[in-house]
Formats: sequence, structure tokens, C-alpha cells
Amino acid sequence: MTRNAKLQRASFQMSRREALCASAVGASLFAVAELGGNAMGDDSQKYPYIDAHSHIWTRQIDVYPLKQGTKLSDLDPPSFTTEELLTTAHKANVGRAVLIAHHTFYGFDNRYMTDAAEQHPGVFKVVGMIDDSKPHPDVEMKQLLKQHVTGFRITPKLRADAPWLNNAGMKIMWKTAAATGQAMCCLINPDNLPEVDKMCEQFPDTKVVIDHFARIGVDGETREQDLKNLCLLARHQHTSVKISAYYALGKKRAPYDDLRPMIRRLYDTFGPQRLMWASDSPYQLVGEGNTYEASIALIRDRMEFSADDLEWLLCKTAEKVFFSVG
Repeated sequence: MTRNAKLQRASFQMSRREALCASAVGASLFAVAELGGNAMGDDSQKYPYIDAHSHIWTRQIDVYPLKQGTKLSDLDPPSFTTEELLTTAHKANVGRAVLIAHHTFYGFDNRYMTDAAEQHPGVFKVVGMIDDSKPHPDVEMKQLLKQHVTGFRITPKLRADAPWLNNAGMKIMWKTAAATGQAMCCLINPDNLPEVDKMCEQFPDTKVVIDHFARIGVDGETREQDLKNLCLLARHQHTSVKISAYYALGKKRAPYDDLRPMIRRLYDTFGPQRLMWASDSPYQLVGEGNTYEASIALIRDRMEFSADDLEWLLCKTAEKVFFSVG
């Protein structure tokens, strides 16, 4: 098995034990969600931090149908609604979040996220997904900007029929994003970093966000060459990195101190103004010792950053990249 295949296989899979935990968490949260309501986000100004990466989904499939071939039983945890996210985030003083498209459940349908952003003014921005193989992705990008979509998730696994970056539709997206201010958010493995670097060179004015450290350490090993390739992107001034998904990287156990050297390396290279904390909920909430509080505590308490740096890492970078657009 090639190294890339191993990464793909290992990447973000939960063990049977973790899946059982996820189901238990989701079942308990679902009861809370049914009592929610749009008022959850009204007092978000009390909570200063931004979660730069969270998914949401609902069991209301009559309103928000799942992607063809996906069943309610595939939702794991069974529910993580807008209200459940806010209830969880507020306990950690997080008042705003960037909602991330979940192609596995919804395909290219962004409506649950855009509706949440509309119902909670100022609380959410959206990283959506569009099909770059269809004509005029630039038109759809501009339409979605009006619906609080300030970034787009791109990933290699969706374009098996052609190079995932070196195609006409993707180039239109990168060019359009430079004009609209929307970010190209890359869910990639370390082997894809050189490809992204070439696109950054070709489109220097496009904002680019690397999700989850480019999954460095997903197989338990942090390789020096992978870190070098990620740090090489720092020469592109509009590129930033999400320091997130600790449950899936390195030893995959709280308090995640084994990830501190990688975070420090990126801090020294990119600086705090181009790094942003994110939880990757609800996956961060399942498995032994994995909690929302443990995720934010790694940055807030265990890295010994200054107050000014923490303001960037926990709020201002995500605000600049996602909330200052549209």
C-alpha cells in the first residue's frame, strides 16, 4: 500500500469504540436540539471566540434531504444541529463559527448552513461546496456570497476523472475568489501540498486556507518533509492554516501536547495572524477524552501564547478571512 493510500485510509476514520461514543453523544444532543430556536445566537456578543471549522447536520430530512444513497442511520453522531453547536460552543466562550460543507451527507447542497447563517445574523459564515465540473462556477460563487458563503471546500477525492486542481472549472474558481474575497479551503493530505503551492503561485491574490494542518500526523507520524512543504506556503501572503482536528492527529488523545511542536513551528513560520483555531466538531466531541474544551484549551492554556496572539488565533484571523467578506 502506498503512503498516500495509507493516509487516505487512516484519515479521519473512527474506531468502533469511538463510533459508539458518537452515537451516544448524538442521541443525547438530539433531544436538546428539538427545543432549540433561533434565539440561541442572539447573545453571541457575550462570547469572544470564533470556531473556524464546524459541521452541522439535522434529522429533518423532509426539509434538508440527504445526498442520494445516504440514510438517516449514516449520520454519526445522529444529530449535530445549529442549536447543538451553539450550546456546546458557548460553554467555551465561542460565539461565532464557520460552518463547513459536509459532502458525505449533503453533496453540493449548502442550504442547511446558509439557512443557519440567515437565521443567526452575524453568528455564522459558510464554507460551501460547488461542482467545479459544471459550467459557470463563477456565477454560483457570486450568488452564494449573498448567502453568507465566504469560502469553498475543495478536496482531491471528488475529481477522480481529472486532475483536481489543474482543470478549467477549478481555475475559474480560484480566479473568481481573488475578486470576491472568498477563500479556497483545501481539505488535503500532505502529498497534495506541492499542487496547492503551484496554484498559489498562479493565483497570488486568492485567499487559501489549509484545513487541519493538511492532515500531517493523521497516521501518527509527523514527517519533516511534510512540515517543510506546509511551511513553504507561508511565502504566499494570502495563505493561512487551520490548527484543528486534534482528535485525528498524532497520538489522538487529550491534552494533545504531542502536537505542540507542530503548532509552534507553524506559529514561527506563518505568525498568529495567519493561523486560526478550529474544533472540527462534532468529531472533536467523540472518543475517549476528546471534548470541545480540550480542543480550545490546547491553544488558550497550553501553548503560552501572549494575549495579543491569542486574540488572533482564537478570533481575529478567522474574522479577517471569513467574516470580513460579503
